[in-house]
Amino acid sequence: MIVSRLKRLFVGGSAGNEQLTLAVAALLIVLLAVEGATILQIGSLLTVHAFVGMLLIPVVILKLGSTGWRLLRYYQHGEEYVLRGPPHIALRMVVAPVLVLSTLVVFGTGVALLALDQRHGTLVGLHKASFLVWVAAFGLHVLVHLFELPRLRRVRIPGAVLRLALVTASVAAGLVLAMETLPAADRLQDHATGHVGFDER
Repeated sequence: MIVSRLKRLFVGGSAGNEQLTLAVAALLIVLLAVEGATILQIGSLLTVHAFVGMLLIPVVILKLGSTGWRLLRYYQHGEEYVLRGPPHIALRMVVAPVLVLSTLVVFGTGVALLALDQRHGTLVGLHKASFLVWVAAFGLHVLVHLFELPRLRRVRIPGAVLRLALVTASVAAGLVLAMETLPAADRLQDHATGHVGFDER
């Protein structure tokens, strides 16, 4: 059964799932800090912005998977997850839907901008707006769970190596994806710098 296989994947139960979620969130905070810094000089750092954005995709998918797994197991009445209680109602009813929708939009528009080599227009505006919404929703989500970190550090949770491997694999997949799309990012950078007069060639 699919559920039993996923149980083995997330060995360590609800505590292991929570540890994975926090580990991925910590990684996302670092990557988002880099991504946010590129926005300050987007004209000259567009390639870096696109590279980090593509690297983020598999990591974000893992994050959505870990949080989605907790909800799934809770509503399936998994004993450990029920005992831990449901996620805060504001997270379930407001933040989670906004986070998932903005995630789809920000990364979907980002990929589309690379594929279409666009630097202006509605798609760019939608990408910027969805990114702001996504950062706000993600920030709220992370802040709630960060308060649980001290308790988790005091407990030895089985499957830590597997969770580390999952996080590492997501980064590796992100690097592959970023490298594959680097030529498109370079073209976008060249057109952008040429348009605003930064090209020195």
